[in-house]
Amino acid sequence: MAKEKKMQDQVKNKADIEGVCNNSPANQEMMSTSDFLPDFSSSVISNIRKQMENLHVHSHREENLCFENASSLIDFLPINAIEPTSSSQILKRKMPEANRERRKTTSKSNESNIYSPLTSFITADSELHDIIKDLEDCLMVGLHTCGDLAPNTLRIFTSNSEIKGVCSVGCCYHLLSEEFENPHKECTQEKWGFPMCHYLKEERWSCGRNARMSACLALERVAVGQGLPTESLFYRAVLQDIIKDCYGITKCDRYVGKIYSKSSSFLDYVRKSLKKLGLDESKLPEKMIMDYYEKYKPRMNELEAFNMLKVVLAPCIETLILLDRLCYLKEQEDTAWSALVKLFDPVKSPRCYAVIALKQQQ
Repeated sequence: MAKEKKMQDQVKNKADIEGVCNNSPANQEMMSTSDFLPDFSSSVISNIRKQMENLHVHSHREENLCFENASSLIDFLPINAIEPTSSSQILKRKMPEANRERRKTTSKSNESNIYSPLTSFITADSELHDIIKDLEDCLMVGLHTCGDLAPNTLRIFTSNSEIKGVCSVGCCYHLLSEEFENPHKECTQEKWGFPMCHYLKEERWSCGRNARMSACLALERVAVGQGLPTESLFYRAVLQDIIKDCYGITKCDRYVGKIYSKSSSFLDYVRKSLKKLGLDESKLPEKMIMDYYEKYKPRMNELEAFNMLKVVLAPCIETLILLDRLCYLKEQEDTAWSALVKLFDPVKSPRCYAVIALKQQQ
């Protein structure tokens, strides 16, 4: 009875809407709200009120009808995929225990048909058939693929005939591995994150970590309408000079990280940084640390100007990395179409460009 009443109300609402729309002239391109809103509102609102009244009267019956329907959309979701709200919690309390168990069983059986979540470390040599047993024609999508995961995604696309298309949005360029960054360092790695295309490989092109870091951080700051955090960079620059002069260290494999936000002053920043780097902080008295600070403080404007230059050049570095990936795809014989596509608003997502490619149909 509740379903029949609901169907009657929906048919009546549809008839009211169609009647109002049919009253408009056929050649009229735009209809102002004043032409139809009064009649439309009165009929629809009255029907909504009736439906609300019926909802209160038949609420218990409606709940049973909803949860007894085996083809309900909610059955296709796992139990923990539904965000608890006040209304859902009420329904859950009223739901019979038998229905709750049936829903758990149904969601588990249908869960594998919709998605199969897994966690795996992906490299260019990863065999997808070992991960996805029934791999068929598919599209590979990577959103914010960190570091080498972006180029490895493209390599997997080119080496697997089942993958017909790829959409890759990269990020964390500073974590990219570069083949020619340290030419004198022996390494057994065969596949690198940069460069990928033949031309840049022949030129033995290298960006360096600082340039790649600028491409990440600078663009993100500009996207949200901020400048680079000059004071934190100033702290970092002075700290580097202190370590060089007092400890004789010019290069270090360790990183300071995000200590600036946890420090109350420059002195506190230096102490915490030295401790994290494993250096003896007792070697430096407080006066010596503050002397370095006062010595370089007048040059903070120079540092700010230098950082703004990095901001200006940052898009060039990111574009170089993205074009390298695009050229790699265009070099593949079975690539039918490839392009850089702007998918997102750069204000909301600094990494807004996707490398997209489709294979030729066989």
